[in-house]
Amino acid sequence: MSGGGGAEGDGGGAGGGRAGTSAVFTEAVTLKETEAEHFDLAFSAVTQPCPWPKAYGGDLVAGAAAAAMRSAPEGKSLHSMHSYFMRPAEIGAAVRYEVELLRDGRGYSTRQVRGFQNGKPVYVALASFAAGEPGGEYLPAAPEAPAPETLPSSAAYLAERSGGTMTGQSKEYWGHGRSFDMRHVPGPVYLTVDGERTPHQAIWVRPFDALRPVEGLDRAQRDLAALAYVCDYTILEPVLRVLGLPWARPGLVTASLDHAMWFHRVPDEGVLDDWLLYAQEAGHAAAGRGVGQGRFFTRDGVHLATVVQEGMLRDSRPHGAS
Repeated sequence: MSGGGGAEGDGGGAGGGRAGTSAVFTEAVTLKETEAEHFDLAFSAVTQPCPWPKAYGGDLVAGAAAAAMRSAPEGKSLHSMHSYFMRPAEIGAAVRYEVELLRDGRGYSTRQVRGFQNGKPVYVALASFAAGEPGGEYLPAAPEAPAPETLPSSAAYLAERSGGTMTGQSKEYWGHGRSFDMRHVPGPVYLTVDGERTPHQAIWVRPFDALRPVEGLDRAQRDLAALAYVCDYTILEPVLRVLGLPWARPGLVTASLDHAMWFHRVPDEGVLDDWLLYAQEAGHAAAGRGVGQGRFFTRDGVHLATVVQEGMLRDSRPHGAS
């Protein structure tokens, strides 16, 4: 989804760059230290190509997460982020992430991150870090889903399909340009709502190739940034599914409004290079907004993270029009 006003179905703009690799994610979270103008620290990164008018929201979430983690005290891990998308961000332009060191306590630390582009704030987040301590544990069960190897990739699904606002550029991006292979259960919502109009869906996600090192982040921090990056692509899809709205529907415009994410545990080494099950449901839809909820599980059922996002859903076509 585009952060703050882009239409995923519009299909304009660049089409995908390094097809079939995780390099797009790597570039999105590779930050350059720069001079702070408002707060304590500042970093910059360039938003990545995508086939709709404004930058992908996950670029901003992951970039801010990376900036906050680069300021985190040793021994504390990111456990939650709460974000607002304030303005559309331009594609291919630098965002300056300014970090305010709000608090460093014995067990927890808090950071504020603001993303600026062209002199205006486009994104704001609070991030919290925890040292961790012993305590009780409850692990929810992962939903049942067909194995990812039995499902078509987005590229395979789209290879012989077209329609709506789908273009060759958007097809290439959905199939190859997002750094991650994505396989839907019960089926994608690119051109039509494939499968039941249910408020539930699941997506298997895996990088096209092993995640690369990211300068300034250790392996665990990079993996948390990867979860933050990939979560936004599909989190509103269960809302679209239950409303019967595919991405390529003419007149559909979506935008990320606000976003919350909880990182329950640091993934073990190699986990993010394997398949993760992203179980999602529609929480609510009304007044031109919808709430999507999602949970990431490892292939063997370990619950890694929880996501909740509200987005704008604007459909200019009459109800019932195809």
